[in-house]
Amino acid sequence: MFAKAFRVKSNTAIKGSDRRKLRADVTTAFPTLGTDQVSELVPGKEDLNIVKLYAHKGDAVTVYVSGGNPILFELEKNLYPTVYTLWSYPDLLPTFTTWPPVLEKLVGGADLMLPGLVMPPAGLPQIQKGDLCAISLVGNRAPVAIGVAAMSTAEMLTSGLKGRGFSVLHTYQDHLWRSGNKSSLPSIAPLALNSADVCEEKGAVQVDSTLRGDMRHMTLEGEEENGEVHQVCEEKSLSEASEDTSIGGLNQDSTDGKTLQEQMDELLQRCFLHALKCRVKKADLPLLTSTFLGSHMFSCCPEGRQVDIKKSSYKKLSKFLQQMQQEQIIQVKELSKGVESIVAVDWKHPRITSFVMPEPSPTSQTIQEGSREQPYHPPDIKPLYCVPASMTLLFQESGHKKGSFLEGSEVRSIIINYAKKNDLVDTDNKNLVKLDPVLCDCILEKNEQHTVMKLPWDSLLARCLEKLQPAYQVTFPGQGPVVKKGKICPIDITLAQRASNKKVTVVRNLEAYGLDPYSVAAILQQRCQASTTVTPSPGAKDSLQVQIQGNQVHHLSWLLLEEYQLPRKHIQGLEKAPKPGKKK
Repeated sequence: MFAKAFRVKSNTAIKGSDRRKLRADVTTAFPTLGTDQVSELVPGKEDLNIVKLYAHKGDAVTVYVSGGNPILFELEKNLYPTVYTLWSYPDLLPTFTTWPPVLEKLVGGADLMLPGLVMPPAGLPQIQKGDLCAISLVGNRAPVAIGVAAMSTAEMLTSGLKGRGFSVLHTYQDHLWRSGNKSSLPSIAPLALNSADVCEEKGAVQVDSTLRGDMRHMTLEGEEENGEVHQVCEEKSLSEASEDTSIGGLNQDSTDGKTLQEQMDELLQRCFLHALKCRVKKADLPLLTSTFLGSHMFSCCPEGRQVDIKKSSYKKLSKFLQQMQQEQIIQVKELSKGVESIVAVDWKHPRITSFVMPEPSPTSQTIQEGSREQPYHPPDIKPLYCVPASMTLLFQESGHKKGSFLEGSEVRSIIINYAKKNDLVDTDNKNLVKLDPVLCDCILEKNEQHTVMKLPWDSLLARCLEKLQPAYQVTFPGQGPVVKKGKICPIDITLAQRASNKKVTVVRNLEAYGLDPYSVAAILQQRCQASTTVTPSPGAKDSLQVQIQGNQVHHLSWLLLEEYQLPRKHIQGLEKAPKPGKKK
């Protein structure tokens, strides 16, 4: 749309009422943005201009400019973010990935055709026809374009990834981008390092395990002046493009002359020894070998590197563990048919006792800094009680009114003080409280009001708490507390049976605990060595669920309880973990 120069009709400062309306429209159009993020995007006091323009094809477009950069544009009453905005909020839209040479064609006005997509291991994002999506390049989460999907994800896969995928509206380096400060494309690290093997699936581009080969037949449909359809066939050797690239965190041009296989062997043994020395305890034995790999070894891998047994000389986990058993470090047994477990560890073995935790490499520090990802810290969750209209008489003496939020200890203190102040403690039995008209109206049922005259302290307090409305307070590190009515929904883990008779593990309600479903899916994909997808959660507005192939409750339990340190009471479904010897 902005591939060619546009004509500006007007440029005016926004009015206060229009600013408030824009905030409301942004909240509606992009519900994943929090209140603070909307306030950042549409500031309350900073200069904000409305620019009305005509695109080169005659479309009337309204552009909102903040700090000299276009942040949003409106076309036919639909609101769209610019690349400047998406660089600040890279996960605002479902994102699809393409190859760097495609960008030039998109900037020239081409739509993105499906053969140009890169198929990630976790599969394509789940979208519907007409959904707004972002487009990024391999190895960088920073979006370079936005477009409207020409078909749903299911239709894309059914078509064999052929045909038009997205009608592109705006790109990095187009004339809308040029109207801003023309800042360069930032580098935003992927949420998780993907395997170097990007397999061809239903028309996706195929790259071999050493990233050598050609990138072929990326078809795009152009919007040139003569309206002709063009096809571009790029013959670019990825081995040239990846001279400075690391695969799985291992440099191809190692300074000590070691091959990729030798480096992977070293990484595998390092994570093995690290896991045994620092993470596995005697009480954990017997330990499934798959759990040892996914929950212990993978989590010991340095930042920026990735364990891939297929790239080692061992090729299989069983062969590697057999070698470690021959060295008498561990003992592995098949406790049930086809299922191996580590049953013994020699923690006094010289290789374990002499293992020293290595310092983080400069490369891993760079990746961690560039990823903009902060370590997860669980929120502080505090149960509260809200005063309903029926209880206001009881609490008004203590200065509280309808809608006030109180902790359990505050409620108990208020009830005790009320009883003592009004001489309601039974003089003959200090464990009983006489019920005055206020207490009768607040806590007794209608059929009890003429029969129940006294209550024990514990019964009185319990009844008061039951009559109050539940609420809770959530405080994330570095943020102010947020109070909400109702009870916080626990993270819900369920198992589902698919038509193919395969099990999948489904996780819901991660967002309530400050967890990004896409980040969790990426971690589980690596640790479980299984495909993961993120889809809208049925029956829950603006909530996502993560699906992992197989029964992966063991991995989830370790991730949520041990690494994220979430209280067990906020997680339901952990009992669904597979029993040793049972098929996942």
